[in-house]
Amino acid sequence: MVGGHGHDPPALDARRYTRGSGELETWDAICARRNVRQYKPEPVSEDDLNRIAEAGWRAPSAKNRQAWDFVIVTDRHQLEELATVWQGAGHIAGAAAAIAFVIPEPPSERRKVTDQYDVGQATMAMMIAATDLGIGTGHSSVGDQEKARAILGVPDGYEVAYLLGVGYPADRPLKPIRKPNRRPFDEVVHHGHW
Repeated sequence: MVGGHGHDPPALDARRYTRGSGELETWDAICARRNVRQYKPEPVSEDDLNRIAEAGWRAPSAKNRQAWDFVIVTDRHQLEELATVWQGAGHIAGAAAAIAFVIPEPPSERRKVTDQYDVGQATMAMMIAATDLGIGTGHSSVGDQEKARAILGVPDGYEVAYLLGVGYPADRPLKPIRKPNRRPFDEVVHHGHW
């Protein structure tokens, strides 16, 4: 078993997969996802946090290694401390929760690349799942590994790859963005050759 923690995944509950009036369809969630860095003070339920984490747990992984652990943080003091581990992590202090992505220190450059790619896929899966629930997310790198590991109780041999702030957007609800701030589609997408 990867991770060796001995916990079973959340029990599949049909109620968790029924659509509520506030939820979006998948394509709408993809189009509505944006980086949220200011959050309402209301908490995110444990069920919703677990659903978001389950999306990461279900993400693709090279050779199905699943070389990740996710640490969900809701303690205000921990969130404030985590906000200091990187210059762009300030929003974590005001989030209802944060999810830390923990991976083993890589034994090789190849493993570093594949594990980082896998964590990226897990991050995006979590962001889409959160958006589907009307919950905003904002990611952050981690600069001070020693401090991040101490705050989260991460053992030696592991690093905190990224943080994901989680909470209800303070400014405006999530809805599909009709004109995203992106390079023109025809400039980015190539068919058959560059």
